[in-house]
Amino acid sequence: QVQLVESGGGLVQAGGSLRLSCAASGNIFKINELEWHWYRQPPGKQRALVATIFAGDGTDYVDSVKGRFSASRDDSKNTVYLQMDNLEPEDTAVYYCNLRGTTWRDPPARPAKFEYDSWGQGTQVTVVS
Repeated sequence: QVQLVESGGGLVQAGGSLRLSCAASGNIFKINELEWHWYRQPPGKQRALVATIFAGDGTDYVDSVKGRFSASRDDSKNTVYLQMDNLEPEDTAVYYCNLRGTTWRDPPARPAKFEYDSWGQGTQVTVVS
């Protein structure tokens, strides 16, 4: 069983910065082959994808945060980060991390398939003007 624990949210003035962290615990086989995602849900709106960091360390961002947000991963610590700079009131939301993908264990070990789709508890980010 995998658990994701988020931290780093809070209240910040417009133009300020925050750094979110999300740490995974439990048995995760070949975490370097899984994808990390950051989602956010503003009040009264649906949850939406913000950033992806791929197994090969490539990244993708929604247009509204490009140039301001930067995602990174440290697989030795089972942790993903989201650095948020030049924050705007429109960034106010609950932010969620997600770890997703499939890995395989091959012979000579006993063959096995491992599937992951785990979510953090959410952390509140509030930006005031």
